[in-house]
Amino acid sequence: MLQEALREIQRGCAEIIDIERVENLLKAYFDEGKAFTVKAGFDPTAPDLHLGHTVLLQKMATFQKYGARVQFLIGDFTAAIGDPSGKSVTRKVLSSQDIEKNIASYTTQAFKILDESKTDIVYNSSWLNSLGTVGMIELASTLTVARMLERDDFSKRYTANTPIAVSEFLYPLLQGYDSVHLKSDIEIGGTDQKFNLLMGRQLQKTYDVKKQQAVLMMPILEGLDGVQKMSKSLNNYIGVTDEANDMYGKILSISDELMWRFYELLSTKTLDEIDTLKAGVSDGLLHPKSVKEELALEITARYHTKELADAAKEEFQKVHSQSQIPTEIEEFSADGDIWIAKALVDCNLEPSTSQARRDIKQGAVKINQEKISDIELQLTKGEYVLQVGKRKFAKLKVN
Repeated sequence: MLQEALREIQRGCAEIIDIERVENLLKAYFDEGKAFTVKAGFDPTAPDLHLGHTVLLQKMATFQKYGARVQFLIGDFTAAIGDPSGKSVTRKVLSSQDIEKNIASYTTQAFKILDESKTDIVYNSSWLNSLGTVGMIELASTLTVARMLERDDFSKRYTANTPIAVSEFLYPLLQGYDSVHLKSDIEIGGTDQKFNLLMGRQLQKTYDVKKQQAVLMMPILEGLDGVQKMSKSLNNYIGVTDEANDMYGKILSISDELMWRFYELLSTKTLDEIDTLKAGVSDGLLHPKSVKEELALEITARYHTKELADAAKEEFQKVHSQSQIPTEIEEFSADGDIWIAKALVDCNLEPSTSQARRDIKQGAVKINQEKISDIELQLTKGEYVLQVGKRKFAKLKVN
């Protein structure tokens, strides 16, 4: 059982620091029933999570299976500073209203993955607000500026003469102090968080906590393009709050290679079960599409319901396999003749008329299931079903 737990915990990890401590904590749980704590921090900088954010949550849920009590840390204090990790400029400070709104959204979405009975929601403002001026100065004195500038993003900004706010130097110290206060046994974060995560180990030693947390780093999940990290700004993401049909369709759109990455980091199937699927595809006994459909059903059901996931599969097959029109399409209207490119923008199918023109030229636009090529087409009185690509539909009535 111990080796199985270790294998699942190491699954997909980019790096683990002090794996011996992790093993000892697991052994104590299996031998004595002794629980341990696993911390992960989330700054509520946006209201919605995407699947890239849930990589950490999946790993936290795995730890919960093997005796961990999760410390789900909401960085409501540190969010006012903004995590500088990977940033080339100082981040915008959030208002308290934005932070409160985002916190409510985060916790709702997190419990679709985590076991609520084994999770403590903690807010670092509850101890950092009371740290006081003296406490903050003592904390700042534990690290030199030279050591801080060893951090890659700070080093690059300093070399490029890009401003670094003094408050940004405080961020890793405050994150590290969270581990001091919580006495965390393990902390999980992304690979871009390594400096901050190690700070927790260092400060636990400095403040004589009688332990040093192990650190487990997860890779950054690629987006739909399979190249760049999943990001809303790059529009290559799958949102946790996406509609079931959209979520299912987006997962099916990923490459066969990226599918295994999603299985490793997001699926609750065991490694042995995933290996069986891989062998089936490799031997030609399983078609990659059917394996991808299984993944899409699992993830869609997690954030919606099994019934909605099954309905999404049925709808996808209806539209894509049978070239039919979706059952429910948003409807729009226009007064008088309208240029096709403008119609596509007005129906929220395209971000701009220039993009609409490009898609028409590339044969990605259909009217009533027929491809069009005339970028100057004018739609006159009548009703039309507009389509861009495989998943975007709208009904337009021209009066």
